[in-house]
Amino acid sequence: MSSTRPRSSAALGLLVAVVLLSAGAPAFACPYCFSQAQGPLVDAARLGMWLLLAVTLGLQGAFVFFFLYLRRRAAKAAGQALDEEWSGLQREWDRKGRLV
Repeated sequence: MSSTRPRSSAALGLLVAVVLLSAGAPAFACPYCFSQAQGPLVDAARLGMWLLLAVTLGLQGAFVFFFLYLRRRAAKAAGQALDEEWSGLQREWDRKGRLV
């Protein structure tokens, strides 16, 4: 019974710390971020955010297309290997079913 007591009090303390830290987050914002500021600085920050988002999504898309390309090439190579094996087997046997 005493072994579960420290765990529950530690979890409760962690929960209280998280709630207290998250409750005061808006007070730490600067006047430009906290209010509805407009201007070239805010426009540049927005443009930079969109640029970074586009680069990130473009890179992730490139990874997806690369892995799809590899999957397509692997399927094609497997089909070619099967065709080569089948043609090799057909050459070994004649029409009457005898090994040549």
